[in-house]
Amino acid sequence: QVQLVESGGGLVQAGGSLRLSCAASGSIFRINAMGWYRQAPGKQRELVAAITSGRSSGQSTNYADSVKGRFTISRDNAKNTVYLQMNSLKPEDTAVYYCNADVVVTTTIHGYDYWGQGTQVTVSS
Repeated sequence: QVQLVESGGGLVQAGGSLRLSCAASGSIFRINAMGWYRQAPGKQRELVAAITSGRSSGQSTNYADSVKGRFTISRDNAKNTVYLQMNSLKPEDTAVYYCNADVVVTTTIHGYDYWGQGTQVTVSS
């Protein structure tokens, strides 16, 4: 019913930047919170950043302590897209990054949790 497609991952040197995008499509009535998670080899998936719904002035964001001041999450409600701007990247940021969205679908007007397929981010030292 709903698909999340991520893009923007890749290989970058430490100190560099990447911008991830995640576009939602399908039977969307409304998208509530959106977020980015990551999973490094041998580790559990962890929340990187999240953003609430609503107009830009009313949105709130939440970040993992490890990325505060370096990463910025934003969304374009007209495009059903969430972004993650990652600056000052470190080797420990290397992981598969997953997009997540709480989507109310048109068929049932119920909210469901959706995940993207993941995009690899590799930061070399």
